[in-house]
Amino acid sequence: MAKSKSTPIRRASRSLVWLGVITLALFGILAGGVIWGNATWAPKLALDLEGGTQIILQPNVESGESVSTEQLNQAVGIIRQRVDASGVSEAEVNTEGSNVVVTIPGEADEETRNRIEASAKLEFRPVLVASQPANTFVGEDGNETPYPTPDPALPDTPATEPTDASDLAWVTEKLQAEFQAFDCAAPVEAGTVQPADKPVIACEVDGSVKYVLGPVEVEGSKISDATNGMQTTQTGATTGAWVVNLEFDGEGTKQFAAVTQRLNALQSPQNQFAIVLDNQVISAPQTNAVIADGNAEISGNFTQESSKSLADQLKYGALPISFQVQSSDQISATLGSAQLQIGIIAGIIGLILVAIYTLFQYRLLGLVTIASLVVAGVLTYLVIAILSWRNGYRLSLAGVAGLIVAIGFTADSFIVYFERIRDELRNGRGLESAVEAGWKRAKRTIYASKGVNLLAAVVLYAVAVGNVKGFAFTLGVTTIIDVLVVLLFTHPALQVLAQTRFFSSGHPLSGLDPNALGAVYRGRAQFRAPQAAVAGKTTKSSREAAKRQTIAERKQAELVAAGAGKKSEEKKS
Repeated sequence: MAKSKSTPIRRASRSLVWLGVITLALFGILAGGVIWGNATWAPKLALDLEGGTQIILQPNVESGESVSTEQLNQAVGIIRQRVDASGVSEAEVNTEGSNVVVTIPGEADEETRNRIEASAKLEFRPVLVASQPANTFVGEDGNETPYPTPDPALPDTPATEPTDASDLAWVTEKLQAEFQAFDCAAPVEAGTVQPADKPVIACEVDGSVKYVLGPVEVEGSKISDATNGMQTTQTGATTGAWVVNLEFDGEGTKQFAAVTQRLNALQSPQNQFAIVLDNQVISAPQTNAVIADGNAEISGNFTQESSKSLADQLKYGALPISFQVQSSDQISATLGSAQLQIGIIAGIIGLILVAIYTLFQYRLLGLVTIASLVVAGVLTYLVIAILSWRNGYRLSLAGVAGLIVAIGFTADSFIVYFERIRDELRNGRGLESAVEAGWKRAKRTIYASKGVNLLAAVVLYAVAVGNVKGFAFTLGVTTIIDVLVVLLFTHPALQVLAQTRFFSSGHPLSGLDPNALGAVYRGRAQFRAPQAAVAGKTTKSSREAAKRQTIAERKQAELVAAGAGKKSEEKKS
């Protein structure tokens, strides 16, 4: 009859299987990204190691005006939030005189540029007039000519006082002439500030429709949150179109509800509510119901990237001033590949020193430490490569330092566990029992230590920027992987090794020799039989046993020795 596996072995087998599943899943995700996406096997490098794109933004101000330090600092904060919204990209956003300098690792794509440069001034205006974007007419001679420049003498004052923002009385003779002559191929520049209390002329982003829009009724500053997602129907089905979902604050909710209630009773095109971003209409949906809950949806020809870019711009607010791109240049790495090689060499040296120490201190048991570090290294590499692909993470020299520091933190977990096992062996337990008892004692210490590390990484990530943020992120990732490796590999590996003859018999090369550890009690009510030993070796074992005692054990031994000495003196007297 075949001998059934013990409970520790079954648990170890399940843990190792789960570790294999997780590793294969991470490898499969990365491989799929390489084959069907834009992922790469190697993590993307940050600005200090790869170089990148430097964009200098110059404020748009009137002649004689200046930009305040408060405006520049506010703009820097908003731009940094927009860039960081795509992930840990190790971007740098600073001021240089009156300019804002944005430095991004790698080559900045169009969506990233739009996220940085757009002033994101959002307004909600009612539609008064909508027509084709033409700005030409056919004259009496049959030739097509542009509409002439409006006569400045045309009346520009409404004939009657408009009752609300949708009143057609806003459309004066001069405004009608300007509307006919307006060319959608040359729209109002994004940096131009249009009056909020007067009607304006604007076109769809793609130039397909030309509008006369009433005064602003809801400002973009009333938006409390913005997210992108797939458009859904009333039945919950998705249409496949990407939209931007808006959530207004308390005041914005009231304003939006009042406007939609009025527009819902009007005829087209006056029942349309134009969403104007930087003087261009990105959407002008019809109002088919009163929206009283403060949630609105912006639809248009969005992709996933463009909808997320717009949501980020609206979520973090409009820039206090508009900017124009003064220059955009590629810059070289500030540290380069030589420093990266030095960092990698430092990491390899650290690994070698840890391996030498563990083999010297724990003999062949140290191979478990080396194998655990290899597993942790593989998992960390896969996770960082996937984050680099999906979340824009970039590995900087500070991140490399975080990985090197993690080697020591990871080794600490194994040392704590091994020492608890050796303590149990000194107390007379067999190896299999010592592994389980040692794990119960060690895991509390390991969890507490890793909890402190993770908390420090989270706090550092929350308050830091730039390279320090990348260091904190790397430290947090490696801390989580460290706990995973100890749970799913190190402890199960020792459970398996405890069943082998080499380790369970306490071979001198195993690192678990009871004699070398100074064990004085083995099994249940059975002291270890005395053996002849060399005096020097006996002294060494005694010192080793004393050195491994906990503070409580040492104090207890001192009390016992003091009590024995007192009894001896009493007998003599």
